[in-house]
Order: sequence, then structure tokens, then C-alpha cells
Amino acid sequence: MQDEPTPIELTKAVADFLRSDITPLITGHQAFKLRVAVNILDLVTRQLTQEEGSDASEVERLRALLGMDGSVTELNRALAERIAKGEVDLATPGLAEHLWATTMDKLAVDQPSYASYRRELSRGE
Repeated sequence: MQDEPTPIELTKAVADFLRSDITPLITGHQAFKLRVAVNILDLVTRQLTQEEGSDASEVERLRALLGMDGSVTELNRALAERIAKGEVDLATPGLAEHLWATTMDKLAVDQPSYASYRRELSRGE
């Protein structure tokens, strides 16, 4: 166990510093590259805060869907193989719901301000 600050706190602090203190000082292509770097730090922060919970939920859904145990990678590989063989399709109970939930979890990390994602979140409220 590491002492404070946590990796989440570190990435957030660096992103906040770059965004508020450095971005106003830079223009042109360098400003664009800085915005890319800040976005990457924000993405890493979201991965660190959300990945464990979303992976656990995904594994739970995959275990129920496939009737087997394994890591998230192993279970996704097994699902892909079953889909490729035609053993599983959208008529399979739980598959469409699993795919939707997994997509929403991934968007929460990758593109949380994506308009369609925000619209779907508001439907669930």
C-alpha cells in the first residue's frame, strides 16, 4: 500500500495544473498537444476510479451469460468465440443487455461527455 497522494489524486492534480495554469500560456499546435495530454490524464483518472467496478460487473454478467468462470479477458474471448460459432446471438437471453451495459460502462470512462451517452443516462434517471 502506498502513502498519499494516490494515483488518482496525482493524475487529477497534474491535469488540473496543466488545464488552469499552463493552457492559458500556450497557443497554436503546442496548445493542441497540451489539450490532448490533459484529456489523456483525465481518461487515466476515470479508468483508475471506474475500471475495477465496471470490470467486476462485466465479469458477473459474463459468468451468468456463459455459465463459466474466468477473467474479464478470458470471458470476453469465450463470448466472442461463441458468437463467431453462432452459438450465441442477440436472441440469447441477457446478451443484448450485457452488451448495452458494457458499452455504457466503457463510454463512462472514454467519452463521458458524448451527447448520446448523456442522453441515455438521463433516460435512466
